[in-house]
Amino acid sequence: MRILVVEDDAKIASFVVRGLKQAAYAVDHAPDGDTALMLAQSTTYDAAIVDVMLPGLDGLSLVRRLRAARNVLPVLFLSARSSVDDRVKGLQSGGDDYLTKPFAFSELLARVQALIRRATQAPETTRLAAGDVTLDLASREVTCAGQRVDLQPREFALLAFLLRHAGRTVSKAMILEHVWDYSFDPQTNVVDVVMHRLRSKIDPDHTRIETVRNVGYQFRRHA
Repeated sequence: MRILVVEDDAKIASFVVRGLKQAAYAVDHAPDGDTALMLAQSTTYDAAIVDVMLPGLDGLSLVRRLRAARNVLPVLFLSARSSVDDRVKGLQSGGDDYLTKPFAFSELLARVQALIRRATQAPETTRLAAGDVTLDLASREVTCAGQRVDLQPREFALLAFLLRHAGRTVSKAMILEHVWDYSFDPQTNVVDVVMHRLRSKIDPDHTRIETVRNVGYQFRRHA
């Protein structure tokens, strides 16, 4: 799943983008409304997180334009303004939810997941599982054969991506795009390095994660 983050404050943007990636979402960041409009018109997103106060095209105007173009992308507004009138303006402009700064990332993640659930009418659960491996996106707890496993952030994101696609083969290019969020470089071995670390913790005998020669990897639904 891909999320668009529209935020001009570099620190807040970095905090949100990093957290979403660690929760196994693919993320694009736009520092202003005009860039966000261009991205939203050319890319399919599952949700957008939009700051109200943006340089150039502000957040409210951005969402109005999207709604005028019949773009039903779920939108969570972020704003330092907390009055009822401000929240009402955000919702009336086409926003689906409104979160006041400062905020806890866990609440932001829960609200984004709720938006996606409502938009798709399907559960966007915080729990992913295949075979005897479970992963909770909210608590960041991973268990394997009933035992808790401690993973580094990139290992966690990789496992979450594999579990989302359990039973299907995913290429290294797909993993790079969604876990590292950059284009495939045939010279890079970062996927292999992190996969090796992940396997050493949950799949030392290679019974859970299958290497598909010259293609990528597949997490077996039943180890």
